[in-house]
Amino acid sequence: MKVLVVGSGGREHAILWKLKQSPRVTDLYCAPGNGGISEIARCVSVEATDIEGIVAFSKENNIDLVVVAPDDPLAAGMVDALEAEGIRAFGPRRNAALIEASKAFSKQLMRKYNIPTAEYEIFDDSEKAKEYVRSASYPLVVKADGLALGKGVIICNTAQEALDAVSSIMEDKKFGSAGQKVVIEEFMTGPEVSVLAFTDGKTLVPMVSSQDHKRVFDNDKGLNTGGMGTFSPSRHYTEEISKVCMDKIFKPTIEVMKKEGRPFKGVLYFGLMLTDKGPKVLEYNARFGDPETQVILPLLETDLLDIFEAVIDEKLDTINITWKNEAAVCVIMASGGYPEKYVKGYEISGLEKFENCKDIIVFHAGTKKESGKFYTNGGRVLGVTAIAPNLKMAREKAYKAVSDIAFKDAHFRRDIGIK
Repeated sequence: MKVLVVGSGGREHAILWKLKQSPRVTDLYCAPGNGGISEIARCVSVEATDIEGIVAFSKENNIDLVVVAPDDPLAAGMVDALEAEGIRAFGPRRNAALIEASKAFSKQLMRKYNIPTAEYEIFDDSEKAKEYVRSASYPLVVKADGLALGKGVIICNTAQEALDAVSSIMEDKKFGSAGQKVVIEEFMTGPEVSVLAFTDGKTLVPMVSSQDHKRVFDNDKGLNTGGMGTFSPSRHYTEEISKVCMDKIFKPTIEVMKKEGRPFKGVLYFGLMLTDKGPKVLEYNARFGDPETQVILPLLETDLLDIFEAVIDEKLDTINITWKNEAAVCVIMASGGYPEKYVKGYEISGLEKFENCKDIIVFHAGTKKESGKFYTNGGRVLGVTAIAPNLKMAREKAYKAVSDIAFKDAHFRRDIGIK
């Protein structure tokens, strides 16, 4: 089969790496891809948000399956456009992807159907939002309604911080049109866990749990990023908690989306807070998380292509999805200055040490390849993933590998996988 993966980051590299292991995959393409991806797939110069371009390329090259990985093209209806041309596509349609594309929609959905989440208010007027935060209890969280590259969430400890957040999002348009509305919600405490699930709209199969580290510096200090590292499984996500989540969050979400006329097919990401009152939903994502995918897929034993096809054909209940009884840790190596200003174009050294390594995989997020050498080409540059029998060993392996890779001003957290 000819398979095209849409996207250019570490998540897409991990998806392609796993698909390459399928005996049924004959040709792999990625649009637009990156330096590391070019080693295992043909990179195509079509942007991930170019729906017409992706459809045209798929038709011209007789692509059998398109995997739409990023949030923007899903929210814009790329899967709908592909299906309209008779092209098989993995990912939710536009009306289902709204569960991530609008935080206001997802919060209202949860309130309507009693799915546990933080208390909240929604505002489309900055003055009314400011009036609310002046008399609110702290801390609280201000969120841009739309897609903001994982950075549209601001935790506020004082009224002034909340006022500044509202101004930044709604008036200064820091996140563009994503900030036309804000969701202001209570600050929840407890361990944060990510659980991704395959679903065909009827059956839902959770993947192994993971934990993401969003803040740029050690000990969760500094600005939110797209993710500075992750590990799997979570130490906090017990069998008992998983049953509660399945009964009160996972199944109900799939059922109410179908009830609302928005059947969800693809990967649904549940960002959870394990509070003292039980698990609650922090957020939904309508696709594989990044960098969670970089620790989850290396633990998957089942052929990923088989899973994708079962989801598309609504036959997920017919396959048995199995996982390695191991652990994985991914450390992100980022450009100095990320998530704010940073310089691109620095040569990366040390990657050749891991070319044929089975328990250490270096996923490329922001790289380019020129004349056989790799250079930095983004904020998050590499995701160094290690697999081992337990988290402690995986963590040690990952950091040893990180120490063998270098580029100018490289920055990474040193506490991934500790908590």
